[in-house]
Amino acid sequence: MPLVYDELRKLAAQKMAQEKPGQTLQATALVHEVYIRLVGNETDRAFRNSRHFFASVATAMRRILVDGARAKRSQKRGGGHQRKSLEDVKAPPPDDELLALHETLEKLAAEDPLKAQLVELLYFGGLTGDQAAAVLGISPSSADRQWAFARAWLQAEVRGQ
Repeated sequence: MPLVYDELRKLAAQKMAQEKPGQTLQATALVHEVYIRLVGNETDRAFRNSRHFFASVATAMRRILVDGARAKRSQKRGGGHQRKSLEDVKAPPPDDELLALHETLEKLAAEDPLKAQLVELLYFGGLTGDQAAAVLGISPSSADRQWAFARAWLQAEVRGQ
């Protein structure tokens, strides 16, 4: 983990830059939380290869962001009441978008695990298309096709079409 800390910090910073303003989680905290979830009490955890490592990181980042969105929406923390500017009144809250994406991604994973893993790597892991293709062991053009399909499928599912 110490060998890839800087790379993970960059990926987390890219992911956090995509989030809506008002996010309380910082990139460094996200990387540390990923480390805690991946290693935990197991100091001898070994990853089979870089594919396994980056897939685990992307999944952990996704779960951390989804858990944060759920916590913000819980009754204990305001029950979904959020401060909104007038420009944001018509847009759905980012936490609801994230939870809807998470639920839809679970459906996609049941139908096509490769596409779901690609979405995790690109969206939650912050990898580029070429990096995600290398992690998954597929060609960049195949990754582009899979990404286009997965993105269209997710959008249709979220919109209920």
